[in-house]
Amino acid sequence: MNIEKLHNELSKDLTKIKELKPMIHHITNYVAMNDSANITIAIGASPIMSFAHGEMEELVSVASTLLINIGTLDEYIIQAMMLALNTAKKNNVPILFDPVGSGATKLRTTTATTIVNEGVDVVKGNQGEILSLLGKEGVVKGVDSKAEIDAEVVREVSQKVKSVVVATGKKDFVTNGKKVYVMANGTDMLGKITASGCMLGSVIASFMAVQKDYLIAAIEGLACYNIAGELAAEKSEGSGSFRQNLIDEIFNITAEKVVDRIKLEEIP
Repeated sequence: MNIEKLHNELSKDLTKIKELKPMIHHITNYVAMNDSANITIAIGASPIMSFAHGEMEELVSVASTLLINIGTLDEYIIQAMMLALNTAKKNNVPILFDPVGSGATKLRTTTATTIVNEGVDVVKGNQGEILSLLGKEGVVKGVDSKAEIDAEVVREVSQKVKSVVVATGKKDFVTNGKKVYVMANGTDMLGKITASGCMLGSVIASFMAVQKDYLIAAIEGLACYNIAGELAAEKSEGSGSFRQNLIDEIFNITAEKVVDRIKLEEIP
C-alpha cells in the first residue's frame, strides 16, 4: 500500500467513523473494559460492553463490528462469545478476535482454537498468541509473548485461520495470507500500561465497521494507534499521563499525522 492510498483511505474512513458512530459490541475482559470503551469513543465509534445471554442476539444483530477478547474467561462468558459469534455470522457482522493468553493455559488455547475454527475476519494478538494458533507451545507467559515471528510464519497463520492476522511485537505484522506488511511504529510505553493490546483491538474494530477490506482496516487501526502512542509518549512523564495522553491523541488523530510518521513496508 503506497502512502497516497493510505492517506486517502484513512482520511475517508476516519470521517466515516465520526459521522456514523458505528456500534462496536465488545465481549472483552474486566481489566480492559473501561479503557476499551474510552478508546472506542475517542476514535469516534460507539462501544457497548454486554455479556448477557438474554440480549446477545438482539445487540449483536445490529452491531457494526463484534470484538471478542478472551482475557478473562469463565464458562458463562465463553457461552456468550459463542452465541455472539453465531449471531454475527448470521447477520454478516464483521468479527475481530483477540486470543489473549492463548498458549498459556489449556482453557485459553482451546477456546481460541474453537473461535478461529468457527471463522472470524481479523485475529489480533501478540506474536506468542498468534504462534499458539499453529499449535506451538511455551510461547506465552501469562498474557505476555516470549516469541518473535517472521513474515512467512504470520502468512502461514493467516492461511490456516482464513482471516487477516495482526501480530504485534517489536515490529508488527499485518497479513491477509497473501500480502504481508511490517510496521515499525509504536513506543515502549505501550508495554507499561494494562490493556494496551485490547485498546488496539477496539481501534481496529472501529475501522472494520466502515472499511470492508479488512487488511486495510487493520493497517489503518494499527497505524493510528501506534502513532498516537508515539505522540503521547513525547508529552508524558510516566505511565499514568501516558494512558491519558494516548486517548487524547487517538481523539485528535488525522491522516496527515499518520502519513508523516508511518514506517510501513510490504514484505515479498
